[in-house]
Amino acid sequence: MTREITLSQAVNEAIAEEMRRDETVLLIGEDVAEAGTPFKVLSGLVEEFGTERVIDTPISEPGFMGIAVGAAMTGSRPIVDLMFGDFLYLVMDQLCNQAAKTHYMSGGKLNVPLVLRTNLGATRRSAAQHSQSLHALVAHIPGLKLAMPSSAYEAKGLLKAAVRDDNPVVIFEDKLMYQDKAPVPEEEYLIPLGEAAILREGSEVTLIGTSSMRQVCEEAAEILERDGIGADVVDPRTLVPLDEGTILGSVRKTSRAIVVDEGHQNFGVTAEIAARISEKAFYHLDAPVIRMGAMDVPVPFSPALEDLTVPTAEGVAANARAIVRGVPVHAP
Repeated sequence: MTREITLSQAVNEAIAEEMRRDETVLLIGEDVAEAGTPFKVLSGLVEEFGTERVIDTPISEPGFMGIAVGAAMTGSRPIVDLMFGDFLYLVMDQLCNQAAKTHYMSGGKLNVPLVLRTNLGATRRSAAQHSQSLHALVAHIPGLKLAMPSSAYEAKGLLKAAVRDDNPVVIFEDKLMYQDKAPVPEEEYLIPLGEAAILREGSEVTLIGTSSMRQVCEEAAEILERDGIGADVVDPRTLVPLDEGTILGSVRKTSRAIVVDEGHQNFGVTAEIAARISEKAFYHLDAPVIRMGAMDVPVPFSPALEDLTVPTAEGVAANARAIVRGVPVHAP
């Protein structure tokens, strides 16, 4: 049976189900207990599982991330709540030097089965230090897996799969989507890491959108349909591992691709996916692969300026029309 719930409820359900299933699963972070985080995603969990498994920490991201790495190495499966994705910089040593490398440096004898949950996304009026989308930093580090849910359905299925994975997994949720609803089955399900989804089918252009950019691509596809242009919409769902087969299959069918991501465009996710398409589907392309990411500027606090920094459906549709018609594209 399927019902509509918010992304926030889906995350809460996933954590509760995994904590009931496996007593080694614990939750750790700032304000995860009584406060339920600033977004109230975790409300109610401490009442069921107690403060020994839902652990409020001091304001010391490097400290509690280090505790989680040690706990994961010695038999627990911690879920770490990092209040804002911008705080990723504070835990880079624990995440990238310890969690990501322990399995390799131990010759395969040790695993670090932890999940780091955090968020991304601008246009929330939170200014430069609370609005960044830093997932490309994680994707660059061997030994880490990276998931980017685009709706409540993906949020629950990917999180449950991540908790059961023996590798460190980082999940970025878009902070503007916590109250967005989507159909989610009541029965248990998992979404395997490394499995993309084709959400809409067309024959003339492939739109690849990560996280909330999936909705931007879907809206762009609706605009294009009114112009008689059919678009495939692909949600990678995980960037590491990346489902190349689904992406390349779509591009080989449509012969055109636009990659849309909310991270900064320079040296980012759009560049990596576009490069793989260019390398592995070059002879199927009828136009250059187009990248659309965030402007390479700190996120402004001014609403009028902030809204200009991220891709829009209208911008995606304009670029799609251009490559279908063989004319120069607009600026990202």
